[in-house]
Amino acid sequence: MGAELAAAAVLGALIGSFLNVVIYRLPAGQSLLTPGSRCPSCGAPVRAFDNVPVMSWLVLRGRCRSCGASISPRYPAVELLTAVCFAAVVAVRGFDDGLWLELPFVASLIALAGIDLDHKLLPNRIVYPMAAYGLVVSLLVVTDDFPEHLIAGVGAFAFLLLAVLAYPSGMGMGDVKLAGAMGLYLGVSVIPALLAAFLTGTVFGLGVIAREGAQARKKAVPFGIFLAIGGVVGVLAGPELIDVYESNFLH
Repeated sequence: MGAELAAAAVLGALIGSFLNVVIYRLPAGQSLLTPGSRCPSCGAPVRAFDNVPVMSWLVLRGRCRSCGASISPRYPAVELLTAVCFAAVVAVRGFDDGLWLELPFVASLIALAGIDLDHKLLPNRIVYPMAAYGLVVSLLVVTDDFPEHLIAGVGAFAFLLLAVLAYPSGMGMGDVKLAGAMGLYLGVSVIPALLAAFLTGTVFGLGVIAREGAQARKKAVPFGIFLAIGGVVGVLAGPELIDVYESNFLH
């Protein structure tokens, strides 16, 4: 298992490096493939040996080799977060065909959370392919449970739609569509995922209100971040949380 965890972490760090590109370029309408990585300050191309996830940033002490400009710690943070999430998924769920669903799902959530944090936007260019991939791969990987995943997707979409209609200033249709996509990946585990999203979102909102008072009520909260947190919870602990609920309340 140690080798599998290490492989998952390395893969996660590499994917995280690409997610940084997605988070930065996709909302700006730029190509994700060309040009290659460049310093955001001087435009100098980043050499291959300076583009090793996490390590290069540490070696360069967070500065561009060419111009010395500061490079945001967010870049290694996204790479490290993705590495940790990938390793955690393998540790908890095992090294099996389910990873074809779980790892792309987690990577998509990280990209969407980063974009929502910056732009308060959940781009259809990610959410739609994410949903399509989840639909097809669920059919291939969890064939027997596919009806459950399909129903969960429709149910999560409908639930968030009702929430948006009831509280339109708190969420948007991007959140609704993301919730539907989450159901396709998680099946019934989307229930604890959505509960975790609302719980973390509520705690965050109360914290902001406590700090800023009435002014905080006028601020839009990027709920996609909390949906992403809930999605990761659903992957790592969703089935177990469902079992706990069934054992304590349905028997």
